[in-house]
Amino acid sequence: MGSTAADKKMSFSNKLKISTLFAALLLLSSCSRESYSWGWFILSPFTDSGQSNIVFLLKGILPTVVVSFVSLVISVTLGLLVTLAGLSGSRVLKTFNRFWVEAFRSVPVLVMILWTYYGLPVSLGINLDVFTSTVIALSLCDSAFEAEIFRAGIQSIPRSQYEAASLDGMSELQALYYVIMPQAVKNILPPLVNQFAFMLKMSSIASVIGLAELTRKANELTVIEYRPLEIYTILVAEYLFLVLIVSYFSRKLEKSLSGNALD
Repeated sequence: MGSTAADKKMSFSNKLKISTLFAALLLLSSCSRESYSWGWFILSPFTDSGQSNIVFLLKGILPTVVVSFVSLVISVTLGLLVTLAGLSGSRVLKTFNRFWVEAFRSVPVLVMILWTYYGLPVSLGINLDVFTSTVIALSLCDSAFEAEIFRAGIQSIPRSQYEAASLDGMSELQALYYVIMPQAVKNILPPLVNQFAFMLKMSSIASVIGLAELTRKANELTVIEYRPLEIYTILVAEYLFLVLIVSYFSRKLEKSLSGNALD
């Protein structure tokens, strides 16, 4: 019964999000009907120019997904290493953990992207393209949040599990790998998947340095067609579509892990 109620609540939440979006669009349309002449013909699938514009916008999906996925993989790796440093007995490593988390959690993503693209090449004497700069910036900023996710997941496992592993002759590192992490992963995986949705949204900021993702494509088409409202409405729909897909798989993963826990 609890699972059914939760499913209904999730379904209602999704319907509410979609209904709110369409209500907002309808309200915007009705409020601006007299002062704005809609030009959806620029995105009509029945004309050559409309098809060309649609394809142009959709070309931003792959760069958005790729940069988000690569950034997530790197940030998860960094986050795990930072967490292990914080859980170690070394005061130096614990200080490093606190510094890393607080520093990169405090810097806005936009500022980090700009500094990585314009400042890092000058500081290190290297050349970075927009894709690499975006991945570095997103990975560093997100790694602080990933570290906290790992820390919370690992510390949620009772200390008695460490003690039991120690009685079996395992070192602390072996206990972490063979005993703690397999149990903690059930608490860690769902928020990690949700971070991918965060990455998808944050990747839009990379448009300021020229990454050809969804927002950049929309900006470029707006300059050509002079129809920002129509184009950015489609942009909203594109992000909503991507994030809802990630949310769907996140819920499926949570249900699967919950089912395994019950078994």
